[in-house]
Amino acid sequence: MSTGVIILIVIAAVVVFGVTAMALRTRGAQGGRSLKRRFGPEYERTVARHDGDAKAAERELAHRVERHGGLRERTLEATEAERFEARWTAAQERFVDSPREAVDEADRLLADLAQARGYPEGAQYEEQLSALSVHHAHRVHGYRRVHRVAHARTGGGPEAGPGTEEMREAMVEARALFEELVAVPVERHRESHETRKNTGGHMPWSFTGRQAKGS
Repeated sequence: MSTGVIILIVIAAVVVFGVTAMALRTRGAQGGRSLKRRFGPEYERTVARHDGDAKAAERELAHRVERHGGLRERTLEATEAERFEARWTAAQERFVDSPREAVDEADRLLADLAQARGYPEGAQYEEQLSALSVHHAHRVHGYRRVHRVAHARTGGGPEAGPGTEEMREAMVEARALFEELVAVPVERHRESHETRKNTGGHMPWSFTGRQAKGS
């Protein structure tokens, strides 16, 4: 084989390597932008948790999508949604006299509601949170926050638990995820309303039409 042919082969190999490397970089950049669009604030939180290492954060988020991206949410029946709405309203009203009990109930309620929608059961909090972050990335932090506050230690001194205002803010932020998860198609609400009207029953108050006491 002549020297000229060897040189041409080497040049061709270098070109192919360069093109491949560029394609991989481009694909990685596009993947990062896609994850950033999908996860929004959850992307930034994950990067911060990895001490600014965007690649490590993107690997974690990509793994979440791989594990939970195919999950199909189960739609609640109108009567199920009403029961969850009643529980949330009761928790809000309880906050006035017993903020810690209200926060505890909000934490349990979100776990139960997520499970009812088809997510991992509440006993597997981290797994449930991971799955929720894939499908409700812009609201999931409310659940994370109310869970953290509900499980914070209590007592006096410098390591005292969260104050009333912190618990109130956690409840308010968690409500956004609650509203997304409890949503029922309008048609199903209408059917439930007609059924109750025809049987002389009544619809419970609407959660979205009330404001949390103390908020």
